[in-house]
Amino acid sequence: MRKLLITASMLALGAAVMPASAETVRWARASDALTLDPHSQNQGVTHNFNHHIYETLLNRDVEGNLVPRLATEWFVKEDDPTVWVFKLREGVKFHGGEDFTAEDVVFSLDRARTEKSNMRQLHADVESVSAVDDLTVEVKMKGPSPLYPNNVTNTFIMDKGWSEENDVVEVQDFAAGEDNYAVRNTNGTGPYVLTSREPDVRSVLTAFDGHWAEAPDVTEIIYLPIRENATRVAALLSGEVDLVQDVPVQDIERLSATDGVKVNTGPENRIIYFGYKFGDEPLKSSNITDKNPFNDPKVREAMELAIDREAIQRVVMRGQSVPAGVATPPFVNGWTPELDAYPAPDVEKAKALLAEAGYADGFTVTLDTPNDRYVNDEAISQAVVGMLGQIGIRVTLASRPVAQHSPIILANDTDFYLLGWGVPTFDSAYIFNDLVHTKDGNYGAYNVGLYSNPDLDTKIQSLGTETDLDKRNATVAEIWEVVKADRVLLPIHNQVLAYAMKEGLDLPVHPENQPLLNELKVGE
Repeated sequence: MRKLLITASMLALGAAVMPASAETVRWARASDALTLDPHSQNQGVTHNFNHHIYETLLNRDVEGNLVPRLATEWFVKEDDPTVWVFKLREGVKFHGGEDFTAEDVVFSLDRARTEKSNMRQLHADVESVSAVDDLTVEVKMKGPSPLYPNNVTNTFIMDKGWSEENDVVEVQDFAAGEDNYAVRNTNGTGPYVLTSREPDVRSVLTAFDGHWAEAPDVTEIIYLPIRENATRVAALLSGEVDLVQDVPVQDIERLSATDGVKVNTGPENRIIYFGYKFGDEPLKSSNITDKNPFNDPKVREAMELAIDREAIQRVVMRGQSVPAGVATPPFVNGWTPELDAYPAPDVEKAKALLAEAGYADGFTVTLDTPNDRYVNDEAISQAVVGMLGQIGIRVTLASRPVAQHSPIILANDTDFYLLGWGVPTFDSAYIFNDLVHTKDGNYGAYNVGLYSNPDLDTKIQSLGTETDLDKRNATVAEIWEVVKADRVLLPIHNQVLAYAMKEGLDLPVHPENQPLLNELKVGE
């Protein structure tokens, strides 16, 4: 099939939408993977791209169920409840021709647990990993850990020998701007081989003929990051791309009515929220120079009362969101309708709370937001800037591509920020471990506001090894009660996703927004 590059003149032609090819699918998203080092970044777009090249022990299907991948069986060891046993798939090859064995799993899980890895919090309860034989791995936990398999769905398996040969035993330190061979070069067991890579421009993946699964309909993927919404949609309508994963909400109705185009929608397992800096130090971007306004609970309550979630849903999201009062999606164990309740906006009460806190004249602050990562992320932030302005909090918006936003987040170099959080484990502990627990090197990797509550830390850590599920769920509820009362995070909504594609393709919305194109079936 002849492959075309997107140009402005071609987009202007508005060519008729033609059915997709059974060989090549041109896949457009708003942003690119941040890195190809499999353990460097715990970020959705990065994981989605890497899932085509690398594989995990287990994965989730479109219904959210755990399914086998490189592991075909997993169970707790009969004579030791602190050990998980993973039986590995036979006959698996890496793209370089190397045999996949238990030693590669041991190496990869150990690598993912190291200090520079952004995946380490998922394995915080792991004591050791060992190979029993070529196809059996045992993971020794610090205590019984009944939900540990939920934590491995985004931990990719690397070839130990390739990693040693190319000096990538250590994980890329992304926040420090570090580089390594694995950032742009790969050797996985996945269904596709990376054949070319131009970050933020174009990457090409071709089907791996040595893959263990059935050969896919899609034999070539051309991955095209197209940041501008209008350009991305125009590329689909002009025939230059076959699949748009990030459909702007304002275009869903038009695309659904276009001949030759199909749009699938569905809720994502992701919360969109705002966070703020805690601590006694003054905010670097505020005109209040002797203290931190966000430390005052009245200020945080005032901010929540200023936010009109339903207006954001109606005007900014065109109905494609579910307003939320708690920082977890409904997919997740621990969510309840009661937790998800949120107050009606009340500008006058918010102003009064600010005055009681000593900020009758308000204050200034900078809001850091990505502009190409989540559905209408910059527009959401613009709306919140206006809402906070009504109560006297004067916000300067700093909008950046996610590739520039992420280092700021990871370095905790922000006073006020927008972020989204997916929950691949479908359990609240994943949220608590990363967003709520004190940042200490193992936990709190995305605790950007540096919130700290030692009592909660103890409860959070207990979730990893609690075998009484009723007791565990009671602890989860206790943690959420404090997190919500303290307004540790300011949730806005759960995302609703839309995928648009040419006639002949059918890609259901994945709850993790991580569809695999090797599973895509191409019609006649």
